Amino acid sequence: MFITFEGIEGSGKTTQLKQVAGFLRKKGHECIITREPGGTKIGEKIRAILLNPASKGMDPLTELLLYTADRVQHVKELLEPSLAAGKTVLCDRYFDATLVYQGYARGLDIELIERLHGVLLADLRPDITFLLDLRPEAGLSRAWAQINNGNRTGRETRFEKEALSFHEKVRSGYLALAHREPARFRIIDASRNIDEVQKDILKVFRL
Repeated sequence: MFITFEGIEGSGKTTQLKQVAGFLRKKGHECIITREPGGTKIGEKIRAILLNPASKGMDPLTELLLYTADRVQHVKELLEPSLAAGKTVLCDRYFDATLVYQGYARGLDIELIERLHGVLLADLRPDITFLLDLRPEAGLSRAWAQINNGNRTGRETRFEKEALSFHEKVRSGYLALAHREPARFRIIDASRNIDEVQKDILKVFRL
């Protein structure tokens, strides 16, 4: 099974992913935890470029191609082999993030992004995607609090430094995707505390 976690900055994706992995491991599933960008050694180098605030002058098309390069390496090196071996893969961001950030928010052609994914990655899609949804103001406040108290690195703040309007487009894009594919997406209210959010997510696996 391939499970992804999506949402704006500060939505709690990483925390909830780890909680779900722990729950599934207790149920006997062999779980792989990974992320994009940076799920491989090569991907970590790409991540360092993409998220560094010093890269603020990056052209949106360059950004798209770097994310795509990271994903190709990630899929070929980790995702496909793990899924073929029957493992459960939990990924912090995936293709939906590219559609939203580079498509809806940056204004690149959605069809171009879709075509790249189809041609290069055989349109590999998750089985379940959890969208942790909350207002951008709340998410950014959380993100900056984590950065300022040392729980997150300040070397990866390029997107946190984007204008609020950018993050509003990101959120709208995610909700548009979720309504387009209701069978895959689960929209979770991430404005609540960690335990309440976790309870809602785990309901999906207790059905």
